[in-house]
Amino acid sequence: MSGKGKSARRRRVNGVVFDLDGTLVLSDRSLGNYEVLPGAREVLAELRTRGVPFLLLTNGSAYPPAQQAAKLRALGLPVEDAQMLTPSSVAADLFARRGHRCVLVLGGEGVGHALRARGIATLAPGQATPAPVDAVYVGWHPGCTMPDIEAAAMAIWAGARLYTASDVRFFATKGGRTIGYSYAIVGALRRLTGARAVVTGKPSLHAMRYAARQLGLDAARIAVVGDDPLVEILMARRAGGLAVGVTSGVTSAAEWRRQVGALKPELVLRALPEILARVSPP
Repeated sequence: MSGKGKSARRRRVNGVVFDLDGTLVLSDRSLGNYEVLPGAREVLAELRTRGVPFLLLTNGSAYPPAQQAAKLRALGLPVEDAQMLTPSSVAADLFARRGHRCVLVLGGEGVGHALRARGIATLAPGQATPAPVDAVYVGWHPGCTMPDIEAAAMAIWAGARLYTASDVRFFATKGGRTIGYSYAIVGALRRLTGARAVVTGKPSLHAMRYAARQLGLDAARIAVVGDDPLVEILMARRAGGLAVGVTSGVTSAAEWRRQVGALKPELVLRALPEILARVSPP
């Protein structure tokens, strides 16, 4: 295990936020047919045995959290519904606190599900608008069309705020790096409207703060474990959490060594079970 001095090696935490794709599992490009990565089942089971709280925080928004958790349980990962968070979990909380009541959603069922569960009305492009659209929310939307982008741009020009589940170019799959659809869609909307997109998934502080509230811990007492310096590591470093990298996804050990500043993890795991030496119950 490599680290950043004695303080990083000695630092212990009381909770863990795990990335999903590239850290615990790898999927195919259609986000199905998961392969569990080595050590994932054992680490989650041991954390549960020890009474150490943990969450899975993915940037994927294709499935509602409960459906995603069920898929993982079918693979033998001990994950309860409440332990599975998506950017839409964060978005629903953020929209409710900001008073957004009607949201135009660019994405499938999983993208808007958490919003509707919080009583927020969602619209698909082309649907009649029963109320003014407060926000445009972009998520997993491989079938996005130009009319979808036009509808979103029109809503933004009319005053809606732009949000996105993820602003990440790539994520890890069995087939290698796969593009993030929301990144591409928001790129088009930015060019058209000039609007700045608020990110609800990683590496935003909205995501980290929401996860910390769910764990009942200060961010400084949480390890964030992931495979992308621009996502999990940046989020952890921004919030003061323990930033932990893995080499099972988009970043190799050599690439981790080249990271600097806020993108450099405090620890890089040779194997996932090494995280167990850094955690203890609250």
